[in-house]
Amino acid sequence: MTTEVTAGPAIRRIRHLIGGDRFESVTGETFETRDPHDNSLLGTVTRGTAEDATRAIEAARAAFDDGPWPRMTPKERQKILHAVAANVESHLEELAMLETRDSGKIITQARHADVPRTAYNLRFFADYAAMAGNEAYPDGDLLSYTLYPPAGVVTAISPWNAPLMLASWKLAPALAFGNTAILKPAPQTPLTASRFGELALEAGLPEGVLNVVQGFGGDEVAGPLTTDPRVDRITFTGSTATGVRILRAAAPNLTPVSAELGGKSANIVFDDADLDVAVPESIRGIFAGNGQMCFAGSRLFVQRGILPEFLARFTAAAEQIVVGDPKDPATTLGPLIEQRHLDKVGGYVELARDEGGTVVSGGHRISEPGLAEGFYYAPTVISGLGNESRTAQEEIFGPVETVIGFDTEEEALRLANASPYGLAGLLFTTDLDRAHRMVNRWKAGTVWVNCYLVRDLRLPFGGEGRSGLGREGGQYSREFFTEPRAVTLRIRPGR
Repeated sequence: MTTEVTAGPAIRRIRHLIGGDRFESVTGETFETRDPHDNSLLGTVTRGTAEDATRAIEAARAAFDDGPWPRMTPKERQKILHAVAANVESHLEELAMLETRDSGKIITQARHADVPRTAYNLRFFADYAAMAGNEAYPDGDLLSYTLYPPAGVVTAISPWNAPLMLASWKLAPALAFGNTAILKPAPQTPLTASRFGELALEAGLPEGVLNVVQGFGGDEVAGPLTTDPRVDRITFTGSTATGVRILRAAAPNLTPVSAELGGKSANIVFDDADLDVAVPESIRGIFAGNGQMCFAGSRLFVQRGILPEFLARFTAAAEQIVVGDPKDPATTLGPLIEQRHLDKVGGYVELARDEGGTVVSGGHRISEPGLAEGFYYAPTVISGLGNESRTAQEEIFGPVETVIGFDTEEEALRLANASPYGLAGLLFTTDLDRAHRMVNRWKAGTVWVNCYLVRDLRLPFGGEGRSGLGREGGQYSREFFTEPRAVTLRIRPGR
C-alpha cells in the first residue's frame, strides 16, 4: 500500500504497519480522517484494538530481542537513518501536502519547516549517537566507565498539531540509540505517520524496528501500549490530562515516561524592547501553527509605558494575517483541527467577554465563501483581563492572545510564574542584565530572548509543573532512551 496525494477528496485506505507488513484491525473497523479546510473525506483508517497494539508490541519486542538493530554499531544505524532522512527529503512535496490536508497546517510551514525538520531530526540523532562519548575514569589499577545500551521497546504517542515532525522528534533518538518502537499517531492526523513508516522501510530500516498502530486512546490502543510490561519507555506529547492518565498506566511497571504536555506560556515585552522585533515575533508566538502550539506565548505581558503603541501595532499585524486554504502558499493562518476544537476556542472567547475582557480584534468564526465548511477562527486579540482570569490561566490552544499590562520587572516575573504550566517563555528587552536576571528565576523549560521558536537540538526540551515530566534533546535523549550502565574494572598487574 502506498499513500497517494491527490487534489481530490479521496486517499487510499490507511492500515497498521506492524513488523514490516500492512494490517487491518482484527475487527475490520475503520474511522474517517477529514480535511479541516472543508471537512471533506480524506480517507478511511484502520481502527486499532488492544489486540492490534499487542501484536505491535510483540513485533517490536522480537526485533529488539532477536533482530539486528540493537546489535548494530551506532555508525551502522547512522547510515540507515541518514538513508531514511534522504527518503523523507525526496518525498518532501508529498509529505508536505499530506500534512497540510490532514492537519490544516499551512503548506509553507509544512514544506519549509516541518518536513525538513523531520529529516534533520533523523540526521542529528543519528550523528549524535555515533559521535557521543562515554565517561571513563582511570584511578590507579581501576578503570571505571559508562555504557549506554538501548532501553528496549519504546511507545511513542504523537499529537495532531505537528504530526510528522513531533513523531520524528521521538522516533529519531529512540532508533538512533538502538531501540525499537511503536508509533501511535493522533487519530485526527494518521496520514504522515503511515507514509513515514513506509519510507523508513524502503530506506532499509529492518522490519519490526518501527511499527505504526492507528486508532484511539483508552483501552483501544493506548492501553496496552502504556501498561504492557514488555514496553520499556513511553514518550508522549499531548494534553496534560492525557499525560496524567499515561503516567498512572505506566506506574505499576515503573516504566519511565517522558511527557511534554500543555502550556500557557508568558511573553514579556519591556519598554526598551525593539518593537520591530517584538511585534512580529510575538505575532508568530501566538499565531504560528494556526495557534495550536503547546509553547505559544498566549499570555502577553506588556510594560504599561508602551502598551498602547504595542497593542495598536500588534492588532494591526494580527489583522494582516491571511486566513484561508492552507494549500495556498499565500495563506498564513489555516483552520483549526476539528469542529470540537473550534467550539472550544470560541467558547473561551465568550468566556473572556463574560469575565470582562474586550475583544480588540477577531473573536468570531470565519464563515465567508470558500471557508464556511472548514474550522476557521479569526486571529483574536483580547485586552482588559487580569492574569487570574480563566482565559489567562487555561490552555485555549487556538489563535487567541490575551494582552495584560505590567509596571515593574518583579511584577512581570511574578505574573509569568503565576501559572500551573511552565513549558516556555518569551522575553523582549535590550537590557541583557535584566534578561539574565529574568531567565534565572523564570519557571519554564525554555525561554527565548528576542526571538521565538529557535531550537538547538543539543539543549533540553520539556516543561515544569503541569507542562510535563522529563527532558529530551542531545544527552537528555540519550539518558532517557538508554539504560546507562556503570562498569568498574580492576587491571591486573603485569606478569
